[in-house]
Amino acid sequence: MITQFGTDKMKKHLSIRNILIAIGIILLDIAVYIFLGLMLMEYEDFYDESKGEYWSLESMTLNEKFYYIGFEIWNLLNLIAIGYIIYRIIKGIRKRPTTNILPSGGRNTSV
Repeated sequence: MITQFGTDKMKKHLSIRNILIAIGIILLDIAVYIFLGLMLMEYEDFYDESKGEYWSLESMTLNEKFYYIGFEIWNLLNLIAIGYIIYRIIKGIRKRPTTNILPSGGRNTSV
């Protein structure tokens, strides 16, 4: 059934529960970024030039390597998630029924 604001299916996707889940996922994502960033601050504070080039794995301790690689993996997971969300939006837009009614109210006869 089509309502003033769209379909009933769209209302199901924009429920309070789904919005709270999305906000929770975003907050969890930010918390992971903050945690990994704080753990990597130790590297920046105690960097020693004699151990190797800045941000090279040779100049990092084992824990710093774990945090750095975890940070890069988390970036990759976020890019995959963003790509999936964009894919779902495009897929949803393409599924929408189209009409051949012109904005002026007349019908398009070329379709």
